[in-house]
This record gives sequence, C-alpha cells and structure tokens, in this order.
Amino acid sequence: MSKRHPIVAVTGSSGAGTSTVKRAFERIFRREGITPAVIEGDSYHRFDRVAMKAKMAEAVAAGQNFSHFGPEANIFDKLQTTFAEYGESGAGERRYYLHSPEESAEHNTRLGTNLDPGEFTPWEPLPANTDLLFYEGLHGGVKGQGYNVASLVDLLIGVVPITNLEWIQKIHRDNSERGYSAETIVDTILRRMPDYINHVCPQFSQTHINFQRVPTVDTSNPFICRDIPTPDESFVIIHFRRGVREMFNVDFTYLLKMIDGSFMSSPTSLVVGGGKMGFAMELILTPIIHRMIEEKQN
Repeated sequence: MSKRHPIVAVTGSSGAGTSTVKRAFERIFRREGITPAVIEGDSYHRFDRVAMKAKMAEAVAAGQNFSHFGPEANIFDKLQTTFAEYGESGAGERRYYLHSPEESAEHNTRLGTNLDPGEFTPWEPLPANTDLLFYEGLHGGVKGQGYNVASLVDLLIGVVPITNLEWIQKIHRDNSERGYSAETIVDTILRRMPDYINHVCPQFSQTHINFQRVPTVDTSNPFICRDIPTPDESFVIIHFRRGVREMFNVDFTYLLKMIDGSFMSSPTSLVVGGGKMGFAMELILTPIIHRMIEEKQN
C-alpha cells in the first residue's frame, strides 16, 4: 500500500456488476479532476481466446477443473508486480484484452497492429503523472500461494449480488451481448463453481467495502427468469469491514440523512434502495478518494 501512489481496485465475479461501480468512479474522477491509470482484469488472463478454448477442451477431456476464475488461467504474479511497481514508483505496464471488433479496430489504429478480437495488445508503459491506479475485474483482492494482491490495494471494493441475481445478470448479458445460449451459459457457471468458491469468494473477506444487491422479487430459479430485477426491485447492503469506518472516517449519521429510506442493519452495514446505489457510492467514495489525493500531496 502506498500513500504516494494509491491503488483502488473493484473486484467481483462475471455478471456481478463491477462495470456499474467503475462508472461511479469515472464520474468521481471526472468531477474531481483526478487522472487515473486504468487497468482491466481481463488483461491478466494467461491465454487468448483461441488458446483458452484449446486449454478448456484439454481440461474437460482430462476431467479437470479449469476456468477464468482460477490461478491456472491467470497471471496473478504479473498483477501483483503491476500493483507493487505502481505503489512504489507510479509506473508499470498494461495491456488490453480485445473483446470485440470495435475494440480491435480502436487499438489497431492506435498501435498500428492487426490484432483480432480475443487477442491481447502488447504490454506498454502506464501513462506518466497519474494520480492513482484503478483496477476493475475478477481478481483485485486475490490471495493465494505465492501472491497476495489484496495487500497492495489502498481501497478495495467488492461487488457481490446474491448468487441467484448474479447468475441472472450473467445469463442475460452473455445471451444479449455475446449470443451464447442459455445452456452454454449454465455449463460455464457450473464449470467455474469450484474456482468461484476457492478464488473469487475469499476476496470479499479482504475488501474494505462490499456492495451487495439483494432483489425483493422472486429469483428462486434464476435459470428461467425472463428479466433482471430492476434497481427499484432490490436493496443494496453496503458492508464496511470492521475498522474501515474509522480508517476512512465514514459518517453513517450523515449518510442516513442524505439517502432517503436508508437504514443500518448492523453496526457495520448500511442498507439503501437499489435505485440509490450510484448516489450512495458517490457519497461514500468521493471523500475517501479526496483523502487519498490529499495524503498523496502532503
């Protein structure tokens, strides 16, 4: 961890909604004039799309567990090195995983390359003179044998909808945006489950703050739900790890006054309506980011 070069990480499973939190941070950075160096979790996958499919087929044939959630499919040592180097000097490297033809075209134009969707761009230096490092992805708080990424993060945010809602969101996203069939998506969820339990869930004990969305409509069978519950059909539990309220000077009394309908469900948890999630994030996170930048400058 570094006051001189702070690191903020948003971590959550596929379909959890980390991109929503990322947008909240982007608004804070833009409004407050903060320049982040941004890195994406997908950049730290070990294999490109073609190689991953081949490795997956090998694992299935051998009866082995293998998924993007686990260490075998990621370069956690490189992620740890990136965080450590930035925390020490404000420097480091990044690359991009190209999800779509649009992303490929953008980076091919920028780099003069001819890369296809599913490939990585070359590693390149992070921008100079940034205010903080911002990570969004699957493994911002991962910890295991030989690596402890969580220990290098100054502010670690978890995005953790209850499991059924997470599955509903993933099924709808992968079907509408990527064209996967419901059967294929369910197979993916089942295949990833051991790695989810062993490598994703433990991160949420390392996070400083977790945002957990809980629907107030029936999601008993997530595999037949036609629609994702709307924000107004849910609550968000905002849980602060013990000691974090004091660490970041979080004022619950102020938050309860500012967020209509909010209440405390425990000494460390605040509950807000789902439609207030973005507002609550900005109220909570803006002073924390301010404090980081002030400590950086002092």
